[in-house]
Amino acid sequence: MTSVTERFLRYVSFDTQSDEASETCPSTEKQKLLAAALVEEMKEMGIEDARMDENGYVYGTIPGDPKLPTIGLIAHMDTSPDASGANIKAKIVEYNGGDVCLNPEKNIWLREADYASLKNHHGKHLIVTDGTTLLGADDKAGVAEIMAAAEYLMAARINHATLKIGFTPDEEIGSGADRFDVKSFGADYAYTADGGTIGEIEYENFNAAGAKAVFHGLNIHPGSAKGKMVNSQYIAMEFQSLLPAAQKPEYTEAYEGFIHLTDMEGAVEQSTLRYIIRDHDMEKFEEKKAVMEAAAAYLNAKYGNGTVELTIHDSYFNMKKCIEPCMYVVERAKAAMRRAGMDPKEVPIRGGTDGARLSYEGLPCPNLCTGGENYHGRFEYIPVEDMEKCTRMLVEILTGVEDF
Repeated sequence: MTSVTERFLRYVSFDTQSDEASETCPSTEKQKLLAAALVEEMKEMGIEDARMDENGYVYGTIPGDPKLPTIGLIAHMDTSPDASGANIKAKIVEYNGGDVCLNPEKNIWLREADYASLKNHHGKHLIVTDGTTLLGADDKAGVAEIMAAAEYLMAARINHATLKIGFTPDEEIGSGADRFDVKSFGADYAYTADGGTIGEIEYENFNAAGAKAVFHGLNIHPGSAKGKMVNSQYIAMEFQSLLPAAQKPEYTEAYEGFIHLTDMEGAVEQSTLRYIIRDHDMEKFEEKKAVMEAAAAYLNAKYGNGTVELTIHDSYFNMKKCIEPCMYVVERAKAAMRRAGMDPKEVPIRGGTDGARLSYEGLPCPNLCTGGENYHGRFEYIPVEDMEKCTRMLVEILTGVEDF
């Protein structure tokens, strides 16, 4: 059998970064390279219906006891656009405290003072990068753990639930569930293996929206601009100044939401600001959108109608209301965690997963830990031992007695 670590190291060699500016599905064709490789591996295991559809989604079934529920395990194949996912140079280091030199040539260090989570992993073997790219544990750790659990089920002669496997593209840009075929997937409920720290289970996530504000100005030669020039960049800065300063992500935690300026571009004639809006509480979520709309209305009244064009679109909503009527799904996972040697912790997601959208489509889908830390950045890492525990947790979900 192939270890979860071997699988993970192979999967991170695929550059699967998604692209928010793309209008195709998947957003980058290179995601299909990993998808095709996974289908081939699944077929080699004996998963007869393993397949990739035209949009790059991967599906497969391991039949089990028909008297047990049919359970789905889902992970995403793409990596975040926040840092490069190409030419990842992963290595395994035994961690016994202190700082880890990722790249002696460039003097890049993973320091305990900066990343306190390191203190929880003394004595473990950490998979790290050379500090120039992300690692891709979000979510290739989930992919590797599902594949390792699947291979175990195919080889072991033990009773288990029917497993439905799903691997999605484009989760990192909020599109992972867009074309997921819930009906043909055929699970009674599912789990996304897309979390972080060991032992965490999540079924509360942000309500999420994206916003785009376009500002229009008038360019005149600066030598004769008095009373005529309207600089859209200044209006854009004024718009930002009207938003609550304390509601930036760097000032929030736990259940606190935020309005986050993700990128901007501009010139005198036209400027654009893009935001994401997040809050666990629906009322506060709507309030944040209303604040942005009021700021746009104020500037249009001040500078003339059409100066600011604000568009806001909802992305996904808090899955809590979908999970609460079927908490046995959460309890099954927590029981499996305990059998795998974890201490289950219910935590809110300060983000979203495919599971949020899928839960609203009728497939209850909490999110499970995969063991990684510092996702989306160059200092991402994952302990080998925690990936192995997460693999066991997935097996226990499918095979364990329902002792809750």
